[in-house]
Amino acid sequence: MSSTSATPDRQIIHVAAGALVDPDGRVLIARRPPGVHQGGLWEFPGGKLEPGEAPSQGLARELHEELGIQVRRFRPLIRVHHDYGDRHVRLDVYRVDAFEGDPVGREGQPLAWVRPDDMDAAGFPAADRPIISALRLPSRYLITGDDPRDPAAFAARLDRALAAGIRIVQLRAHALSDRDYGRLAERLYPICRAAGARLLLNRDWSRDPALAATLPGDGVHLSARMLQRLQTRPVAADRLVGASCHSAAELALAQRLQLDYALLSPVLPTRSHPGAATLGWAGFSALVEPVGLPVYALGGLGPQHLAISHASGAQGIAAISGLWSADAEGGVGAVGG
Repeated sequence: MSSTSATPDRQIIHVAAGALVDPDGRVLIARRPPGVHQGGLWEFPGGKLEPGEAPSQGLARELHEELGIQVRRFRPLIRVHHDYGDRHVRLDVYRVDAFEGDPVGREGQPLAWVRPDDMDAAGFPAADRPIISALRLPSRYLITGDDPRDPAAFAARLDRALAAGIRIVQLRAHALSDRDYGRLAERLYPICRAAGARLLLNRDWSRDPALAATLPGDGVHLSARMLQRLQTRPVAADRLVGASCHSAAELALAQRLQLDYALLSPVLPTRSHPGAATLGWAGFSALVEPVGLPVYALGGLGPQHLAISHASGAQGIAAISGLWSADAEGGVGAVGG
């Protein structure tokens, strides 16, 4: 995956694409015809924008022309820049949750409804692969808070968050010893599994790199400091790995290492860091623009910020206090590490 800016001698192709999601969570994909660029691979329906056409307008036009449907409800999912050498593709991708009509391949293209977890990234153009990652991740990312030294209360609070729809959890408990952290992970992992949620482990893996492989979980989360020490992706492709980022350089490193996601903070003021400089939504959007991986907004956020996060290029929001209980109102979060 490359996200370098296009140069004047390279063709720039601006594309709008849609990830149509059905009530069962399956996504519509179409096979590219043979004899064209990336022919024979699967893709998300869409096409090139016309001169002066907004991406959302191009999305509606292309999906009607290709599939015979009328788009009714959609939101930004991810923007991807990819350099194929002879051309630079900019993909504005939207998640489409409501449409009228039954999709058919009006240009003769084969169609299939596939769950994101069942998609084989090798069967898609390289530019489409971050889209698969974005479809596999939820919009709300919970970072655990409060005192983890009361495991029963901690697990009960997690239960409430899962009941409220949380499907990805970062176990952040730096005050615990490795032994106590491992015990807590063993207690929480089956709770997350039963709810269909993923549990990510946040420790200082540099102290004991082998520890991650011995603990139950679906992947690891790295601090910005740990990210900067890496030369290669630290875990296998079948486990998630993400990192906390605070700059364009850190986001670029996360992308180069082929991480699955990043957290970018602080977006808004937080109770834990009063007076600290913040990115604001404009600053967040500017940093995320060239990054070809899902990025969560973090810092001072709650569920009420989901819509603006999506409009600003985010996968969604990450939070501690804004998501840590089922009745959380949001609005005040903490900066993860």
